[in-house]
Amino acid sequence: MSSQSSIDLSHVTAIVLAGGLGTRLRSVVADRPKVLADVAGRPFLAYLLDKLLAAEVQHVVLSTGHMADLIESAFGSACGSLQLWYSRESAPLGTGGALRLALDQVNSEQVLVLNGDSYCTVDLQAFARSHSRTGAAVSLALAHVDDTGRYGRVEVDSAGRITGFAEKIATCGPGWINAGVYLIQRSMLEQIPQGRTLSLERDLFPVWINGAMFGYQSDARLLDIGTPESYAEAASFLAAQASQVALRE
Repeated sequence: MSSQSSIDLSHVTAIVLAGGLGTRLRSVVADRPKVLADVAGRPFLAYLLDKLLAAEVQHVVLSTGHMADLIESAFGSACGSLQLWYSRESAPLGTGGALRLALDQVNSEQVLVLNGDSYCTVDLQAFARSHSRTGAAVSLALAHVDDTGRYGRVEVDSAGRITGFAEKIATCGPGWINAGVYLIQRSMLEQIPQGRTLSLERDLFPVWINGAMFGYQSDARLLDIGTPESYAEAASFLAAQASQVALRE
């Protein structure tokens, strides 16, 4: 397979999917969207933007929907050296439809995508190098967990090529899961029909699997704040991550 030149993330537009309704979290976070859920005195989204800053990303599109005004008021047009733009859904479009809508504000051939309700400790620079090395059209960062039942399993071959997805509950035990961090060629996103409600995970990935779709396997850990139980773990998880970064530096 042919490899591409290494990706410079400072020239890559990142899209953060921040339009979720947060239905499962409403018992503890009812007055704001999930990405603004308070974690140790800061909105959860701030930690994702910190991660993008550390990876030298400069351009970020926040894909918003539910309570979009609150997100725009909280972050404005910049966060440190990050330049922020907004793509607002007038009606829910799903993760795939939201990405297609946001594409109008993307100015790069590769697009870095992050789920706004999860945090993965993956090294984004190493992830980008892997994406280049494999020549992938789509790369997914994967995390290894003891029980894939809550998430669904991602199957990969010995070369890292994704060969299948198993539904939640249908599989259990240890394995690799989708960590909600993607590098996708712009041309793939351009194929998504405009204005349609589509799920990236359920509608698009199973189709794209026939192309060059790779999983990046590392020792990264994943935090998903989608439930009250996992949200309660967020402060300690992110504090531990910050401590590890400080030790490396």
